[in-house]
Amino acid sequence: MVKLGVNIDHIATLRQARKEGFPNLLEAALVCEKAGADGITVHLREDRRHIQDADVYDLKKNINTKLNLEMAAAEDIIKIALELMPHDVCLVPEKRSELTTEGGLDVAGNADYLRSVVARLKSAGIRVSMFVNAEESQIVSSKKVGADCVELHTGIYANSPTKEECEKNLGTLKKAAAIALKNGVILNAGHGLNYDNVTSVVKIPGMNELNIGFSIIARAVFVGLDNAVREMIEKINKAG
Repeated sequence: MVKLGVNIDHIATLRQARKEGFPNLLEAALVCEKAGADGITVHLREDRRHIQDADVYDLKKNINTKLNLEMAAAEDIIKIALELMPHDVCLVPEKRSELTTEGGLDVAGNADYLRSVVARLKSAGIRVSMFVNAEESQIVSSKKVGADCVELHTGIYANSPTKEECEKNLGTLKKAAAIALKNGVILNAGHGLNYDNVTSVVKIPGMNELNIGFSIIARAVFVGLDNAVREMIEKINKAG
């Protein structure tokens, strides 16, 4: 069964808009878990635009499933991760001007540095994933630097302008997934997935986990967070 990690960054985005102290991030995480989420994902960005340092410590201490920390391979964030000890870390590229993560990490082009980062995290008992584009070179490099998992960037597929492009980009994801499995890394995926396009990604052989945030939080505006998570889980389970 494909697992669901719910990214709750945008609960924090709403809180930070007024800095009123609510909505409470831990409360949101616990609602997601009660609805059946397999884990909670947050991105501690260098600019702290939504998730704050205190949030990750509060979540790690109090959630019942697992914490997946998305982060840039920046020294100050690495130090937090090593102190926090989340179950999973997903290394992502990060630009301060972007609205959301725009592409995959260039593992192949930064292999020496990333190898050292992965080694530090893994020596602390943290499972490490690389958020990469669906490219063979990036997947193979992820394996070579010691990553346990790859998370395929599904944004190009999710934003396909036509049905033909969608099928083409889905095919690219499937080929990348096969390469990941061949190289012995755990296969995850995320970015831009919603209630309409998630089914095809669930059906990719070997898929382990999907990390989905914005579409669930947006749906929660109309049906509540508990229902929004349950609806996504139902979509995943029916397709799996």
